[in-house]
Amino acid sequence: MELIDTHSHLYEPEFDTDREEALERAAAAGVGRLLLPAIDSASHERLFALCRRHPGRCLPMMGLHPTSVNDNPRWREELATVERLLQYPPEGIGRFCAVGEIGLDLYWSRDFRKEQIEAFHRQIEIALRCGLPIAVHTREAWPETIEVIEEFRDRGLRGVFHAFSDGLETYRALKACGEFVFGIGGVVTYKKSKIAEAVREMELGDLVLETDCPYLTPVPHRGERNESAYVRYVCAKVAELKGLAPEAVAAATTANAERMFSLPACAANN
Repeated sequence: MELIDTHSHLYEPEFDTDREEALERAAAAGVGRLLLPAIDSASHERLFALCRRHPGRCLPMMGLHPTSVNDNPRWREELATVERLLQYPPEGIGRFCAVGEIGLDLYWSRDFRKEQIEAFHRQIEIALRCGLPIAVHTREAWPETIEVIEEFRDRGLRGVFHAFSDGLETYRALKACGEFVFGIGGVVTYKKSKIAEAVREMELGDLVLETDCPYLTPVPHRGERNESAYVRYVCAKVAELKGLAPEAVAAATTANAERMFSLPACAANN
């Protein structure tokens, strides 16, 4: 069974003591590839170092996280760095597979809504120029996210809505705007999870799996640090919700990720 963790922060300090072991555990769980979203320039070197150590297995994105816009007078300089790196990737990391993670996060404060929307717009335009998908972070901002995405309808925008947590109405509204998939993570395993009910009705061809590690740890490890190996629990829960074998969900979601992020097909899918 081949799985892809489409959203992993394995380069973060939470893994400094056992990063290589966490990668080994992921491989043992069938997680062959990890897609690593960027946050901001403070973590770029950690991201790049991991990709250099594991080329073809740890695959980088490049973007500016919305919370890195908040209260940051230099956020436009950060965007210029994102654009430069996408044009001239650092040596030894391979290509960037997406512009991400980008989006809107109004959970902590709505004071920077205007700036976040501007940054979101600019990075979508960059993605369109580069021919790359986007990886979208949304928290307490689904109406605003839909509004932005609708502005780019019919322009070839594509990507993933990371940690999708809203309902079927939002799913359908976003699907109508372009070629999108929806990242399902550990929250789907929680009791009374709203997204679990939505996943029952969502098309399997629209789903990819993720951990967002070290955050959003699935059951049975909720309360502990998350890691990419745990994407197998997400796969098992999606399979349960859809009445399918985990192998079928793994094959479909891996193929969906390969299509969206232009990844080579793994041998198991050939």
